[in-house]
Amino acid sequence: MKNKRKRIGIFGGTFNPLHLGHLIVAEHVQSFLSLDTIYFVPSFISPHKGRGEETLASHRMKMVRLAIRGNKRFACSDLEIKQRGTSYTYRTIESFYKIFPDDRLFLLIGVDNFTKFSTWRYPDRICDKATLVVMSRPAHAPAAGTQFAGAAKFVDVPDIEISSTNIRGRIKQGKSIRYLVPELVHRYIIEHGIYR
Repeated sequence: MKNKRKRIGIFGGTFNPLHLGHLIVAEHVQSFLSLDTIYFVPSFISPHKGRGEETLASHRMKMVRLAIRGNKRFACSDLEIKQRGTSYTYRTIESFYKIFPDDRLFLLIGVDNFTKFSTWRYPDRICDKATLVVMSRPAHAPAAGTQFAGAAKFVDVPDIEISSTNIRGRIKQGKSIRYLVPELVHRYIIEHGIYR
């Protein structure tokens, strides 16, 4: 009897830091699409954000691992951090395709990134190997006019008003970030004095 193809989600980002909003939307997509596993893939250097995050790569990876602990459907990949340099999604998808040649890949992206997807490096190569999953929030209409709309699955996710930028700003100002990040991540940030 042939093994059933697994459904593998790939969720990339700087995760600087990963927060509850990331986890909520990932859980929603996992359930909605019946994904076997979602891999969180912290970037080394994001092509969309420029340099800076690489200095915290090890911390960001550890915080992702702490955040997803206990969820059997979530995993963490250090692929982009090990590759170093600029983290291009097409390379990541091709690497996952080699690891999971018999399974189905789903790339999770936000609707804001989807509107710029045609400007990404080799978007056709990405769509050739993975199904685009656009996490659209109810307050944002999906960009149905883009050339890749036909290849994408749109999944409405909760509109969680939490951002990593805001969290870093609150830490610099000495404000609480409790309930914005998982408790283990909160403790890690305090213990290591990150973002101060």
